[in-house]
Amino acid sequence: MKGNFTFCNPTRLHFGTDAMSALAKELANFGPTVMLSYGGGSIKRNGIYDQVAAALAAAGKTVVEDGGVMPNPTVEKLREGAAKAKACNADLILAVGGGSTIDYAKAVSVSAWCDEDPWEKYFIRFEEPSCRIVPVGAILTMAGTGSEMNGGSVISNHAAGLKIGKVFGPDVFPKFSILNPEFTFTVPRRHMVAGIFDVMSHILEQYFSGDDDSTSDYIAEGLMRSLVASSRAAVANAQDYEARSNIMWTATWALNTLIAMGKPTDWEVHMLGQAVGAITDATHGMTLSAVSLPYYRHIMPYGLKKFARFAENVWGVASAGRSPEAVAADGLAAFEAWMREIGVAMSISELGATEEMLPKIADATFILTGGYKTLTRDDVLSILRKSL
Repeated sequence: MKGNFTFCNPTRLHFGTDAMSALAKELANFGPTVMLSYGGGSIKRNGIYDQVAAALAAAGKTVVEDGGVMPNPTVEKLREGAAKAKACNADLILAVGGGSTIDYAKAVSVSAWCDEDPWEKYFIRFEEPSCRIVPVGAILTMAGTGSEMNGGSVISNHAAGLKIGKVFGPDVFPKFSILNPEFTFTVPRRHMVAGIFDVMSHILEQYFSGDDDSTSDYIAEGLMRSLVASSRAAVANAQDYEARSNIMWTATWALNTLIAMGKPTDWEVHMLGQAVGAITDATHGMTLSAVSLPYYRHIMPYGLKKFARFAENVWGVASAGRSPEAVAADGLAAFEAWMREIGVAMSISELGATEEMLPKIADATFILTGGYKTLTRDDVLSILRKSL
């Protein structure tokens, strides 16, 4: 471990089939008014809403409803939610849903009492909050983003053609998160596999950076092997509790900042995917899968040692007597075969992107410097064309 770092994660997790029993004790830590944020209504159809509503009523809370959080939360929805949270003087924002809902809740938490435009302050200037922060609690219904135990928040601004993520500090992390793997059983298969790939991408974007033999990399390899095995079981049987619980737990550890310790990290796949999402409004995990192989094949020569290690330690590719180039290429081929096996998007054209859109997507792509090669705009366009 070459880097210097400070690790802090203040989120308290309750995991398992009895996790909801902890909600009453958690609610007792906050004031009387709870803003309940959720998505399009699936939690009402599958019964989770009723469980949450009963717990809130038993705790004597005044509940302000904030439904309709979309899969790619918009800046307009953020402003609406911030105004609502301020008007009701919310003591807690309880986000019930997947990563988008929890991301949105965190953005609202730092925007309700912000005295300037939150889009400009947080998502353009990337500043930290200097105002009162409304605490957030989370009840997770879809595994993927890790938002239940981190400070990340991604907001879309369609007018500007941008989808931007901001990583807030520990003060914005959820105070508590409830993770019952059974709550993920009714997630449609396409969204389940999109979440699975999001988890894989989170691990890869931390793993494919740096050149030391770090503990973080060993943990990442174990997480990836677990994810591959569990994903296959979940695709075969969506109600396989062990598989779904392992996916949920892996998703949390993939992005709760642990495996980033001591690593420069490379988030360029997310920058490419978010740019595709900003223009097409496609499902996040699918935008990542559609650009990953062209990106990793583009940077592989610059991080060859790590790509060969990935092939050996994650996919079991034999290396004896073979060149690192051949081993690394076989690793990416195994990765591609797994992607096709679970059924993620393999091209951005599947998501509605066209050749004519590529310059606009390139313009919306932030270029970062943490990976093995810093891209130029021409590199971005080349990768996008190979992603079509």
